[in-house]
Amino acid sequence: MLKPAFFKETPFVNPIAPVTEGDIAEFLLQSPDFFERHAEVLVQVQLTSPHSQRAVSLQERQAELLREKIRHLEHKAADMIRHGRDNAHIDGLLQHWTRRLLAVPDAADLPKVLLTGLLADFALPQVALRLWDLSPAHAEAAFCQSVSPEARALADSLQQPYCGPNRGFEVMQWLAPAQPVASLALLPLRVAASQPCFGLMLLASDDPLRFQNDMGTDFLQRIAELAAAALSRLRPPTGAA
Repeated sequence: MLKPAFFKETPFVNPIAPVTEGDIAEFLLQSPDFFERHAEVLVQVQLTSPHSQRAVSLQERQAELLREKIRHLEHKAADMIRHGRDNAHIDGLLQHWTRRLLAVPDAADLPKVLLTGLLADFALPQVALRLWDLSPAHAEAAFCQSVSPEARALADSLQQPYCGPNRGFEVMQWLAPAQPVASLALLPLRVAASQPCFGLMLLASDDPLRFQNDMGTDFLQRIAELAAAALSRLRPPTGAA
C-alpha cells in the first residue's frame, strides 16, 4: 500500500554537531579560568612523557616542555657564539691578507703576493688566478696566459662566487694536475658590479665540504672585491685606449 505524500520519510538530521578536539582546545584557550574552577582536573590528567614513556601529570609535562625549550635556546645561543668567534677569526685573517696587498710597492708583484697570502692565511691547498684586459706592460705575464673565451664567459656569467663540487670546469687546468680537487670556489673579479670581469680567481680543496653550494659567500665576495681593487693597478688608466 502506498503512503500518502505527506507521510514521505526524510533522513534524520542531528541538529547538534559533534564536539571536536579543536573545539575543546579553543574552549580551554578562551577560558583561562577553567582550571581555577576545576583544579582537580590538573591533578587527574595524566600524559605520557616522550622521554621515559611513563605517565606524568600535566604540570610535569609542562615543566618538561619548558626544559626542552630552554635547552633549545641554549644550543642556539652556543651556535651563535661559535659562529661569531669563527667570523671574528676570518675577519682577522682577511685584515692580515689585505695589509699584505696594501704593502706591495710594485704592482707587478701583486698577483704573487695575493696568491701566496691566500695559501698561507686561509690554509688553502691550491689557488689560481688569471687576468685579462691589462696594461700592455703586463699583457705577457704568466697570470695572463691560458685564458680562453670560455673562461672569460664563465667569469662574466658569475654575479657572485660559485661554490660547489669539481664539475670539470675548463679553468681546472690552471691548477696542478697531480693534486685532487673535490670542491672549489670561483671568484669573478670586477672593478664594479656593473662592469665586465677582468679576472677569475680559483680556490680549490681536496675536502668536499670546504666549498659547498649552500654555504654563505659573504667573505668570499669580500675577498673578490679586495682582490679586484688591488689588481686594478695592473689595468690601463681610465680613459686610455
